[in-house]
Amino acid sequence: MTTITLETNVGNIDIELNIEKAPVSAKNFLKYCQEGFYQGTVFHRVIDGFMIQAGGYNQNLEEKPSRAPIVNEANRGLKNVTGSIAMARTDAPHSATSEFFINLANNDFLDHTATTNRGWGYSVFGKVTAGMDVVNAIGKVSTHSYKGHDDVPCEPIMITDVVVK
Repeated sequence: MTTITLETNVGNIDIELNIEKAPVSAKNFLKYCQEGFYQGTVFHRVIDGFMIQAGGYNQNLEEKPSRAPIVNEANRGLKNVTGSIAMARTDAPHSATSEFFINLANNDFLDHTATTNRGWGYSVFGKVTAGMDVVNAIGKVSTHSYKGHDDVPCEPIMITDVVVK
């Protein structure tokens, strides 16, 4: 079992990857972790009662270059429940790269319902096993619009280190 600790400037978040049910997504996230990609990225989108999103931008909200998109595994049975971690993407179902989000609630409307653009859903690939208090605290921070992005924390919430166990 692979566990990742995201060390942030507000506390640590432990995540257990589900390589068995979401191998492409979990291994993609793991590779970014092992390469040190997430150090210095921020939680750039925070919506209380919904989710917190990170993995694509530095503190100046400049996008970091990522690898090629991966296949969407939202059809493999894992659900967007409170504490689950999933791949963020554009409107195109198979467009996820480095960005991820942690669900602050049961967001079943993000689950796979059909193999259409609208129905594909968002691929869950793990769950928070410790530090949900940190996740919830991030969800409560004040946000604003910044550099064309909405729901950006007023004070940067940075991933300072990533530990793979």
